[in-house]
Amino acid sequence: MILIADCGSTKIDWCAVNNGEVLKQIFTPGINAVLLTGEEIKARLAAELMPALGEFLAGRSDAIDAVYFYGAGCISPEVCANVAEAIRANIPAGKVEVYTDLLAAARALCGHAPGIACIMGTGSNSCYYDGAQIASNVSPLGFILGDEGSGAVLGKLLVGDVLKNQLPARICEKFLSQYNLDRLAIIRRVYKEPAPNRFLASLAPFLLENIGEPAIHRLVLESFRAFFVRNVCQYPEHRSVKVNFIGSIAHHFRKVLSDAASQTGCTVGEILQSPMPGLIRFHS
Repeated sequence: MILIADCGSTKIDWCAVNNGEVLKQIFTPGINAVLLTGEEIKARLAAELMPALGEFLAGRSDAIDAVYFYGAGCISPEVCANVAEAIRANIPAGKVEVYTDLLAAARALCGHAPGIACIMGTGSNSCYYDGAQIASNVSPLGFILGDEGSGAVLGKLLVGDVLKNQLPARICEKFLSQYNLDRLAIIRRVYKEPAPNRFLASLAPFLLENIGEPAIHRLVLESFRAFFVRNVCQYPEHRSVKVNFIGSIAHHFRKVLSDAASQTGCTVGEILQSPMPGLIRFHS
């Protein structure tokens, strides 16, 4: 039996798997490993994962042979070691391997074949995957400097256009009323409160609901075009392989995403909302 974890900023999806069969699925709040110490991660796992996982394991005779953890922020050997130590402190497993969430996307989307793999959810990222490892990566830079096309950036563009009257008045009024927001509330949530990226990404459904509005469609299309131009098109292979996506934004806005790809000379391949089915396939 193996345990696979897909860890994002919003949630962690844990799946106990035996020969491709999911035995138990647990969801816990997301973490960004680069922002937490090893002790903090260990405490979070003990409080949020172990009650449910411990109950599941208590009723079984078999043990967890390996843990494969793919996480946001797992970008250096030091961070990966902190996460692995925190996992070992909580879970008795024969092997613990920690990788970046970008490798999760690549393995889930491409398996053992080369391709461009992208994440487009709360944040965005991309890489060229040679079929075995990430061969090149354009740094996403986060939602302030980059993360084009992500939920956080789409939300940032939306509130900026609303507060600066760049959208039709009726759209601005509809947005503020629907989310019970005003200028001061938005500024407080973005500049004063924790996790502004999550707050901004939580506004993306408004864009989907109103994608038929020309101004909204243009906002989303231009952000997706920026993702291709500033990220995907920097890979020399972008015209010879398909560009594959994982994430809620790519899943829900797939039509606009495909239009942006066509306008930048790219071809969209597979789009998955979650990498877990592909990871189960890969590890099985």
